[in-house]
Amino acid sequence: MTQTHSHSASETPFFSIIVPTYKVQAFLRDCLDSVLEQSFTDYELLVVNDCSPDGCGEIIDEYAEADSRVVAMHLEQNVGLGRARNAGMARAKGTYVLFLDSDDTVLPGSLQAIARRIEETDNPDLVIFDYARTHWNGRVTPNARADVLAEAAQKGVFPLSGQPELLGLLQVAWNKAYRRDFLDQWGFQYPSGYYEDTPWTYPVMIAAETIAVLDRVCVYYRQRRQGSILHSTSRKHFDVFDQYDLVFKFLAENPKFAEYQGVIYERMINHFRVIADSPGRLPNDARAEFQTRWNEEERRYRPAGQGAPARTKRQLVPAKHQQKARKTAQWVKRKAKPTKLKRKLRKRLLETYYKTQRMLPVKNDVAVFAAYWNASYSCNPAAIHEKMKELAPGIKAVWVLKDSATSRPPKGVSVVHPGSLGFWKAMARGKYFVNNVNFPPSVVKREGQVHLQTHHGTPLKRMGVDLAEYPVGRSGMNLNKLMERVDRWDYSLTSNSFSTAAWDRAYPSFYEPLEYGYPRNDQLVNATAADVAAAREKLGIAEGTKVILYTPTHRDYHDSPKAMLDLEKFAEAIGSDYTLLVRAHYFYKKSLLAFGSSGSARLVDVSTHPSVEELYLASDCLLVDYSSVMFDYANLDRPIVVFANDWEVYRTTRGTYFDITVDSPGLTVRTEEEVTEVFTSGRWNSAESDAARAVFRKRFCEFDDGRAAERVVRKVFLGQDEVPPVLPIGERPVPPRPAVRQTAEAATPRDRETV
Repeated sequence: MTQTHSHSASETPFFSIIVPTYKVQAFLRDCLDSVLEQSFTDYELLVVNDCSPDGCGEIIDEYAEADSRVVAMHLEQNVGLGRARNAGMARAKGTYVLFLDSDDTVLPGSLQAIARRIEETDNPDLVIFDYARTHWNGRVTPNARADVLAEAAQKGVFPLSGQPELLGLLQVAWNKAYRRDFLDQWGFQYPSGYYEDTPWTYPVMIAAETIAVLDRVCVYYRQRRQGSILHSTSRKHFDVFDQYDLVFKFLAENPKFAEYQGVIYERMINHFRVIADSPGRLPNDARAEFQTRWNEEERRYRPAGQGAPARTKRQLVPAKHQQKARKTAQWVKRKAKPTKLKRKLRKRLLETYYKTQRMLPVKNDVAVFAAYWNASYSCNPAAIHEKMKELAPGIKAVWVLKDSATSRPPKGVSVVHPGSLGFWKAMARGKYFVNNVNFPPSVVKREGQVHLQTHHGTPLKRMGVDLAEYPVGRSGMNLNKLMERVDRWDYSLTSNSFSTAAWDRAYPSFYEPLEYGYPRNDQLVNATAADVAAAREKLGIAEGTKVILYTPTHRDYHDSPKAMLDLEKFAEAIGSDYTLLVRAHYFYKKSLLAFGSSGSARLVDVSTHPSVEELYLASDCLLVDYSSVMFDYANLDRPIVVFANDWEVYRTTRGTYFDITVDSPGLTVRTEEEVTEVFTSGRWNSAESDAARAVFRKRFCEFDDGRAAERVVRKVFLGQDEVPPVLPIGERPVPPRPAVRQTAEAATPRDRETV
């Protein structure tokens, strides 16, 4: 059933820590690191891959290879949480067993504290410890029943009858340490199902002759914003009845525990009530059946003399008046036209217009596009639009663009100004919405509308709710409001598995990830030598020159744009063989050349050039700091140099997902002198650079095979589940590099191999 890979470990470790994993690649590293960084080291870490379809398996093997305490267990089929825990128990060698969910973490010093409590209380059957809930916005809330643990901790060792209030704790496996021979004695195993913790928790606590409590928070219990599967709408919630049957079966088979019949009955009724009263758990057409089963369970297990609990009901009736909506919309449209209306009045009229438009039918043939806060016709949305015209010509595009937009769609495409009547009509009536940022918070998503978030880069820096601990990077961002906008997403586009996991962490919601690649990179992957030549000709690149594209990113810790590199000095130092193209971050309104540089034929500002992809094609090398352009540029398989002069400050203030100076796409330099040396010596185009880039491309250009836009259109607009498979990176053609004429004397070390 399983494939197990492990390294040598002690014959009988004190703890066997069992971590079942399934679709948690965004959090698994944090979980495993929290165990491996403990001061207490006498344990084995059994990580059970429950046939997870994401990158969990690779992460587990990576950790097992690096640390002998990690045992990688790969199940051949998905069996669910309970049976995955059983697989770990069957392999466990430890004196005590601990369970840890793979998106939770162990606090520093906790294993030492648990081991010490076990020693103090003479190896009890069970040690129960405290936990706290961590929320997606950085908030930490204590266990609501911490007082019960604090009281019990003063009693030393006791059976459950000495502290029956412990049955009111959360029904979970991971807040306890279990003596292994106690579990073996009783033959405890996890059942399958939605509520498998119930028939595990109660019998284990009841059977334990010796229980000790540690009133210390040992585990951070991650509250996924999407909730757990227990909060999903499904008939699977009927599983709760079968699980309580198992609990009462245990009591019936062990008459000496009959005293717990009443309290378990009360816990059962409360559990049923929670499920029935929680909005969205039970399908509407299953509620009556659930109530019938509830009544049956009550009659079966109710102790003599105990009455049935009261019931609650809810009813909500929506209403629509389309004729009135049309008349109101027409009236508002007439009144809102004059530009001299006071701002507040116009705002109210537009709100009324938008509200009434939302009462009219959604237009299934309208797609609304926007990019970079309505600043341009570009990026993934533009690439998707172009492919939509080819594959889904019956869908009409509406672009949201400001008057100051740096680029606009082809003639004939509808354009609306943000906040205009046309804009609000498009927001109300459109079917598809495509953006690489978010539409305004006042936009209300209607039933039947589809939102595609394309993003605009692979994240090196922390994003979304991962900025909760980085106030400088967050810069006043309201995370609650952000997540309200994220909740509108139906799809989240990604260009690599790394991004899929990062978006899952940064934007926890219910969207479906589309691992299709970035449509904007199709142009790079499919580029021909003619495309490269045309891009250089458009920019006026002199024949025989090598082109460096410099694209620094925004610094959150800077109050205003600051030059990180003396561009004129650098251009002068590298000589006339080079042309330096300089593109400022789109947050900046001024060219970087305004910082004391007059520019020259070899120093060109391309900040307003409408196509960054053309700049990529025209260049021989990318000089970058922490900008996400490096991930796109890597598709060209051309040299990249990282100028990381303020890396420590940047990662401290903004937060990052990995160390770009370690996992670099090429050579990494720290000073201006080193930047100059890299280019004057020719090391920018070397075997060392090639080796680093090859690893980087394999990781971050994973899905960019030139057909990303097609996959998106077929899935989102045409509703096709079967889309073209991603071509492995080793089977893709490499886009041609610029053809540069040069003499042997002017060639760099790598160039001389082919001159």
